[in-house]
Amino acid sequence: VQLQASGGGLVQAGGSLRLSCAVSGSIFSLGTTGWYRQAPGKQRESVARITSGGFIIYGDSVKGRFTISRDDAKNTVYLQMNSLKPEDTGVYYCNVRHGLDYWGQGTLVTVSS
Repeated sequence: VQLQASGGGLVQAGGSLRLSCAVSGSIFSLGTTGWYRQAPGKQRESVARITSGGFIIYGDSVKGRFTISRDDAKNTVYLQMNSLKPEDTGVYYCNVRHGLDYWGQGTLVTVSS
């Protein structure tokens, strides 16, 4: 299983970014996919997750601003991030959980004030 994340970059506060994560392998449609982030000096935290049945959980700090979605036909999970804040800065990792945890390489998001 391989996960390839993309879409990170530098954006001003209030701006938007869309992250994508393409997943190889057949587990994509079976597992829970999600995005996590890790800010400098902090622990990795859950940003958003979506189950194979479409149930979604958002972290409290991103509710109302971020939207997670998945396209099972393309084995891809997306994270639309709007109204970005400097505290959203960090490395964003995509994840697939199906028995085991599978991680992508991370994509850096930097939000300037």
